[in-house]
Amino acid sequence: MLKRIAAILLVVLSLTLTGCVSKVTGLKSYVDTGDGYQFLYPNGWLPIAVSNGPDVVFRDLIQQTENVSVVISPVPKDKTLADLGTPTDVGYKLSKSAIAPSDSGREAELVNAEARESRSKNYYILEYAVKLPNQERHNLASVAVSRGKLFTLNVSTTEERWPKVKEAFEKVVKSFSVY
Repeated sequence: MLKRIAAILLVVLSLTLTGCVSKVTGLKSYVDTGDGYQFLYPNGWLPIAVSNGPDVVFRDLIQQTENVSVVISPVPKDKTLADLGTPTDVGYKLSKSAIAPSDSGREAELVNAEARESRSKNYYILEYAVKLPNQERHNLASVAVSRGKLFTLNVSTTEERWPKVKEAFEKVVKSFSVY
């Protein structure tokens, strides 16, 4: 009887620990101490070199159209995120200036825009449905203002894969932190 109880406890403990490990090991940490930001990104994603644009880009090794990037843009030093507008205002401006500029051949629809606070810093979480000439995509973004800079983290996938990666991408976006 004692052996059975010990075996059951061992199985329960093993399953509990396995569940905890799988949730934690699905993401890796990226920290840029020079620019003052950090975020989590999925295992199996690799950094890629991009010139004239994002500060950093990671791409899935297998699904190479899936990526996460951070863009840093200047804003007046005295401006806060709220000074730039509501989440909807900023989301709309971002769609017109970066995600789907007028001459890009892309269309972006702002699906959702919300504000969140983390460690006394304000962030806007933005969700887009993006249409390219031959593909539909889904983007999530997190934006924040710090030290006269607008930080934008964007994570993107095809619309077809969105249901499979939605939970992980939401964790990536919510992990974004500037300091």
